[in-house]
Amino acid sequence: MPPLLPLSQGQLTLFEACARKYQYIYQDGLTVPIGPEQQARTDWGSQFHQLMQQQELGLPVEPLVTADPELRASFSTLQQAAPDLFTPPAEGVFRQSEHRRTLVFKHYLLTAIYDRLILSPERAEIIDWKTHLTPPPRSRLQQDWQLRLYLYVLAETTQLPPEQISMTYWFVRQRDSQTRELSPSSHRFSYDRRRHRQTEQDLTQLTEQLDQLRLQAEPFPKVARSKGLCKTCTFCMRCDRLDQPLDLTFQAACQLTPETVAEIAL
Repeated sequence: MPPLLPLSQGQLTLFEACARKYQYIYQDGLTVPIGPEQQARTDWGSQFHQLMQQQELGLPVEPLVTADPELRASFSTLQQAAPDLFTPPAEGVFRQSEHRRTLVFKHYLLTAIYDRLILSPERAEIIDWKTHLTPPPRSRLQQDWQLRLYLYVLAETTQLPPEQISMTYWFVRQRDSQTRELSPSSHRFSYDRRRHRQTEQDLTQLTEQLDQLRLQAEPFPKVARSKGLCKTCTFCMRCDRLDQPLDLTFQAACQLTPETVAEIAL
């Protein structure tokens, strides 16, 4: 029996957005460099997630916040805005940070990693820490594969009906892209059987489409130009979607080959 193919929310999002870019990264093993600003945002987000995991485990957090005033401020204001997130769980309630769940779906292995999972006999809640400089609109989050996949996997791996499952995003960054001071905010999403069935149908359609593309000898299709995604894609030269001259750094990034980039783990 062939091994199960891993499929995460990031892979689903990428495949739905542009099948060719999915092929470059997950089939051909190409990756792309990221700029220093994006790397800094990524590092800050990783530090905040580590901070919340340390807190949940009852480990000291002071060493993590000492060198970063913004990290300390985000942690402190979140404590004030949502004290329930920091109190010990009630008896009979399971709560864990960085909780991983997998689900076999046809010959794929769906994977969800929950920043925090709160599970009781009556309900389940997924908590996700978001560190965007500018929080995305609720309507965009509603369609995001992270929300859809995380709720679906949890419903399929517990005895709870979808109506007793929810997911809450907490936006914890203290400054937006204009460096204005922000307070923590949240979006809570409920779940139901209709959404569960729709997600299952969409997963079936996407995995069947991926199966067909993997079997053919032709390259995966490119996203339509009208979507506007090629302008900022570092594979634009490889796809012959370059509409204007690029600076030398970005041009070099667009000329990646399998021999010049590291292979990424699936």
